[in-house]
Amino acid sequence: MARTDAVVLGAGIVGTSIALHLVKAGLSVALVDRRGPGEETSYGNAGIIEGHTVFPPAFPQNFGALLRVALKQAPEANYHWNALLQVAPWLWSFRAASRPERLIETAQMVRPFFNQALPEHENLMAESGAARYLRRDGWLKLYRRDASFTALRRELDVASGFGLPFETLDTAQALAREPSLRPVFRHAVLWPGVGTLTNPLAVTRAYAERFSDLGGITLTGNAHTLHRSGSRWRLDTAEGALDADHAVVALGPWAPDVLKPLGIDLPMTVKRGYHRHFRATGNAGLTHTILDAEVGYCLAPMEQGIRLTTGAEFARRDAPPTPVQFDRLMPQAAALFPLGAPVEDQPWMGSRPCFADSRPVIGRAPGQSGLWLAVGHAHWGLTLGPATGRLIAEMMTGKPTFVDPMPYAAERFLKSA
Repeated sequence: MARTDAVVLGAGIVGTSIALHLVKAGLSVALVDRRGPGEETSYGNAGIIEGHTVFPPAFPQNFGALLRVALKQAPEANYHWNALLQVAPWLWSFRAASRPERLIETAQMVRPFFNQALPEHENLMAESGAARYLRRDGWLKLYRRDASFTALRRELDVASGFGLPFETLDTAQALAREPSLRPVFRHAVLWPGVGTLTNPLAVTRAYAERFSDLGGITLTGNAHTLHRSGSRWRLDTAEGALDADHAVVALGPWAPDVLKPLGIDLPMTVKRGYHRHFRATGNAGLTHTILDAEVGYCLAPMEQGIRLTTGAEFARRDAPPTPVQFDRLMPQAAALFPLGAPVEDQPWMGSRPCFADSRPVIGRAPGQSGLWLAVGHAHWGLTLGPATGRLIAEMMTGKPTFVDPMPYAAERFLKSA
């Protein structure tokens, strides 16, 4: 029977970062997953470390946008009919959390955490040899209509209040930064303090290798077997049973499968997303990651090619892929940038675990001693992985925390139940 101080379930960017921080804190740690580090949801993203994000994604306020989504014509969102009843309470809460005053409140609440997102990544990259994957060029958000840019004023005012740098650009100024773009937009905002990664999977693997170098062990196992064994937690792995004083659930969209049998039912839903890599035509290239804000996709320069990411899809987590959003956005993406042939035969699909208030749950599990939660990072798993790892390690070892963990406590949902 093997035994460690802590077992971390889930080897995505969040779980791997937690395991690395715990072993750096002097604990014996096992990192357990059914697949290799970073091979699930952490693989598929735009590679953005969004430390300068101001407002979280919000429920559409424009009737026309809502109608396009309802009619399944919107490139930024799709849904499956058989998932609507399940996701309806979440969408109602999401709509409430998208009121202007709530968005500002959320932005103020999470700002200390996001301020540390890029520095925490840089620390882990430096010690794991992954700094070569980081670019500090920022990212560029494009707006096709004057009205969309005007509606951004409130967010920019809040960003100014936080001291976050940004540059507003007209079409010509943006094209001077990115000559391969075509002038199908009217305004742009450059966020120069944002970091981007050219290979998010390689970064997660580098953190996992650093974890192993420091004495951590990586095991293959089924998180569903987690159960109490006396005062400890026990898990079945390919190498045999493992006992730990502490267990950390960092399973992303699969967390409910483990937590619900333990009596922990959090109001989390799943947003599915897709990506595909393309070659650029001729000598075209990108320096920045691009968000086409009104259409709802990103173009990200990656080692594998130009990664095109879709918006959200509301569907059952394990339903077959339906990448119809590519058909809706490809004409507009190709009009903006000269995309060539796809690199892969089929798009990649992943699932983002989301809470309606756009905050993850990080900290002790209610009613379960020695159980810790790091779930529901939504669009910000890559961004907040290392910062989450530091916070969990500080809480578990009883050290002062670098941010107030209260906004991320699971009890916020229990109180409102």
